[in-house]
Amino acid sequence: MKVLLTNAILIDPEAGTETAGAVAISAGKIEAVLSETADLTAAKYAKHTRIDCGGKHLAPGIIDIGVKVCEPGERHKESFRTAGLAAAAGGVTTMVTRPDTLPTVDTPETLEFAKRRGGEMTDIRIAPMAALTKDRAGREMVEMGFLQDAGAVAFSDGDNVVTDTKVLSRAMTYARSLGALVMGHPQEPILSDGAAVTSGKFASLRGLPAVSPLAERMGLERDLALVEATKVRYHADQISSAAALPALERAKADGLDVTAGVSIHHLTLNELDVGDYRTFFKVKPPLRSEDDRQAMVAAVASGLIDIICSMHTPQDEESKRLPFEQAASGAVGLETILPAALRLFHSGQLDLPTLFRAMSLNPAKRLRLDGGRMSKGAPADLVLFDPHAPFILNRETLRSKSKNTPFDGQRMQGQVLRSFVAGTQVFPPNA
Repeated sequence: MKVLLTNAILIDPEAGTETAGAVAISAGKIEAVLSETADLTAAKYAKHTRIDCGGKHLAPGIIDIGVKVCEPGERHKESFRTAGLAAAAGGVTTMVTRPDTLPTVDTPETLEFAKRRGGEMTDIRIAPMAALTKDRAGREMVEMGFLQDAGAVAFSDGDNVVTDTKVLSRAMTYARSLGALVMGHPQEPILSDGAAVTSGKFASLRGLPAVSPLAERMGLERDLALVEATKVRYHADQISSAAALPALERAKADGLDVTAGVSIHHLTLNELDVGDYRTFFKVKPPLRSEDDRQAMVAAVASGLIDIICSMHTPQDEESKRLPFEQAASGAVGLETILPAALRLFHSGQLDLPTLFRAMSLNPAKRLRLDGGRMSKGAPADLVLFDPHAPFILNRETLRSKSKNTPFDGQRMQGQVLRSFVAGTQVFPPNA
């Protein structure tokens, strides 16, 4: 199918530009990126289906690292079908799925299930991660070579920190030999065990079990020491505190192959949003101080933090309607990552090319995927959106099975108008 998207403002995260123009699509790839002065009546575009973008913004589709799809085992929380619908509506064209399912994705067979099921149930691209150790138990590493051959894009035990440094060192050494990416969750597990919020005056006033941000720094320092020893490719899934940034900066300055991510919730919310024990704001790691939040935004702007993700974690009502300390951690984010990120654009802290560098280009580069670019030959995975369209979020209208969003009832700006995967429109559906 040939498509010509005209009258758009093109966001190129690689060049760091916003320009008026058009995009020609053919055979699922970007055929040409055209300026506003290009001749769109040329014979070579005569057979293209034309879509007028109405002067709205067109960007590479979001590549979201760390999406939990609860198949198999917990389909009542999220399925590939509902996650795909939410992703398409949120401008996410590739879901990088987590291995913390029931059972764990730690064998070629379970990985193959995720790929096959995702391919059958959604048009969104699925890039599965596999566990680093068997059953994410931290005792014995998985068969990385077989899993990599089966399509694993990275290896991670998620928020189960591998406490045995000998096991982690061996796994990193083996991953290094394969050129595989290891994704860590920087956290000192004993200090953070049972914590519900970040330590400080607010936690004391609420009487909630808390953890110091230093636990994140300690976890990151340990991982980076092992990265230095093994030379593995490493990505920290979430950095959320200013205390961890100097270690990350040193590692990059020393030439280690290290990148880091931050969740959209830690970029746009802080510890005070928990308010009167609102469990939809309970995430892992817990929300930090406003100073930490501002430090994360500055780190994304400077490039110290490379990737923004939703850390989409569906939880059912029964898991959240509990006292704050006992409630499950996590929030859905596939459908809200873009309007939430646009808060930083509207506040003047991050421009659109920088946002899409962190949400599209850098995830593609880190995972060695083809997407994330607005250039000839790149996959035609695109999102058309109006960054200024206002709305009030109603969690009941979310397409995810679980509705545990911290943005329920909040005024937001920025709506997805169309999403394309390989040049085919996946949102709105049946259009």
